Amino acid sequence: MNLIWRAEVLTLLLLVLSALAVSWSVHEARRLTNEVQRLQAEHNRLQTEWGQLLLEQSTWGAYARVERIAREKLSMALPNADQRVVVKP
Repeated sequence: MNLIWRAEVLTLLLLVLSALAVSWSVHEARRLTNEVQRLQAEHNRLQTEWGQLLLEQSTWGAYARVERIAREKLSMALPNADQRVVVKP
């Protein structure tokens, strides 16, 4: 009888441990799912920001803008044909 009681206690203990493990794994799965969703939202935000930065870069580096700033702020101008010097290698 003592052996049967020990087997029942052991079975009950294993059952409780198994239930706790299932509960923990469900909790962990939910936590990881939330983390994935948070990271995906961050990824989308960074992708949007990257696109905006690329657009801004192309605007700041546009040839017409650089030429306008060179003329207005630096008083630069394109040289005439007689002012050009061609250097041959």
